[in-house]
Formats: sequence, C-alpha cells, structure tokens
Amino acid sequence: MLALFQLTLHEGNRAWNGFDFDVMDRLYERGYILVPKNKSRSVVLTPKGLARSKELCEKLYGPGGRNQR
Repeated sequence: MLALFQLTLHEGNRAWNGFDFDVMDRLYERGYILVPKNKSRSVVLTPKGLARSKELCEKLYGPGGRNQR
C-alpha cells in the first residue's frame, strides 16, 4: 500500500485515499498517515510515511520508480 501511495502522490505529501479502511487504519496506527477517515479523496502521509513509501517504491519498481508510470 505504501508503495502505491508513492505512485499517486501529489501536493508533496498527499496520496489517493481509495483503499481498504482496515489497511488505512493500520497505517495510521503505525504513524505512516494522518487521520485516514475524512471527506477528502486523499490522505496525508507523515514524514515517516513518505520515507517508507519512497523506500518501498524504489525496492519494488527500481530507482525513479514513481517517474516510470
């Protein structure tokens, strides 16, 4: 999920919020995202979440993976 956030990242630290609520709750509990349940269609990643998201995206898709859409 965190790697997918990297692929939908916009405005620096926001990502699409259309994923399973249980998963979103776990990411929130671990400090990767801010409050997941809101009316916005995006979720705000914490600095910890942004770093982990980038790390996982590069691991799965290679360096610059976000730019290879």
